[in-house]
Amino acid sequence: MNHQPKDLRRSGNPARRAAAKRQIDAGAPPRITWRNWVGGARLRTLPLAVAPVAAGAGIAHMLQAFSWPLTLLALAVAVFLQVGVNYANDYSDGIRGTDEFRVGPARLTGSGLVNPKRVLALALVFFGLAAVAGLGAVVLSGRWWFLALGVVAILAAWFYTGGKRPYGYAGLGEVMVFIFFGIVATAGTVWLQTDIENQETWIAGAGVGLFAVAVLVVNNLRDIPTDTLAGKRTLAVRMGERASRALYIACVLLPFALPLIYGPLQSGMILVWFVLLLVAPAILIVLTAKTPRELILVLQLTSFAALAYGVLLGSAFAF
Repeated sequence: MNHQPKDLRRSGNPARRAAAKRQIDAGAPPRITWRNWVGGARLRTLPLAVAPVAAGAGIAHMLQAFSWPLTLLALAVAVFLQVGVNYANDYSDGIRGTDEFRVGPARLTGSGLVNPKRVLALALVFFGLAAVAGLGAVVLSGRWWFLALGVVAILAAWFYTGGKRPYGYAGLGEVMVFIFFGIVATAGTVWLQTDIENQETWIAGAGVGLFAVAVLVVNNLRDIPTDTLAGKRTLAVRMGERASRALYIACVLLPFALPLIYGPLQSGMILVWFVLLLVAPAILIVLTAKTPRELILVLQLTSFAALAYGVLLGSAFAF
């Protein structure tokens, strides 16, 4: 009789599943530590959640409408959603077998050592925390229409890799990332604090969103071979390596049109150009990388570039 858990049989890398099965057969519990769970949160992606809030807060300050409580609640929503979607992706990709041959750190579900239901439960916890923080922001600001926006954001986070037809598997991930981790997060931070409409909100949101897209593009560029095997038709899989590299370069360079345009009006914009110190080596690696593993450093550089861009942009508008 096969006593291997069903969820273990259906997910993860074969070698990892075999190791987990040997532990189970020997009566030894899988060795999962807090580091595994923290790793599953993918903390290196959190700069993508912070950047648009920082940019939006700076614009709100420029409009003399800045509020620390509302900004911190917007930040909590963004961070909790990011962590929630990371655990949700771990769960969904794991049970589909998408992570079977991936390059990089082992995933909780894909490793075969964690019951997928536990990973799903943790994703739902963070979605719940995002909802609570969002509700607090709505009550404090009185902008009740944000409730509908929050529901849409959570659904978008889940269906990226979840559900029967995840849009991340259909090449639409970059579009949604641009919308939610660029325009929506930046504009949402501003609109929580003021009703004033201005073009800076949209332009800043687009700039931050392009950096978020760049992170996803290089992540999917790295995973083209494994995603192809898994049937995950990301934009990178559809476009191919050469076009994906070109798209990445465009996404990390176009945001600098903003300091170019606003430089004469905002002296602080000169500091935004220092982000190129992170962008330049990332571009060089993307152009010369021969193996998927080389692109892991690009992911890190681009995430920190996104954070620096959002913070420096927000500071330039604020001061």
